[in-house]
Amino acid sequence: MSTEALPKTARLLSARDYKPVFDQSRYKVSNKHFLFLATASQARRPRIGLVIAKKHISKAVQRNRLKRALREAFRLRQANIPLIDIVVLARKDADKLPPVELRSMINKLIDDIITREARDTKEKDKKATRQQETLHK
Repeated sequence: MSTEALPKTARLLSARDYKPVFDQSRYKVSNKHFLFLATASQARRPRIGLVIAKKHISKAVQRNRLKRALREAFRLRQANIPLIDIVVLARKDADKLPPVELRSMINKLIDDIITREARDTKEKDKKATRQQETLHK
């Protein structure tokens, strides 16, 4: 067992934490089994929240397996994730994925979120630089 657990500060815990992500999500990536929503975070680290509905994944064992896999993928990648809050929604049959495919799919979606955030940040920086240049002319 790893000594580096995912601390509470790296998780969205209350409805107040989830609300901004649902209401103002800047980044959305999805596939047949998951929807990832993300928005800029005011926290000191990236955070993750999980929505694994009983409607889509009926057995508690399978819901818990998905949550463990999602938290573990986030924990391993959190050093590379920018300061964003991510909410993961599981869709129907996400529990049917074999473990290797599940990890691969989660990592790809995390990569997509990171790429979109980096592209967005780069565009903001370019825009700010152009504005500064026009002010100095």
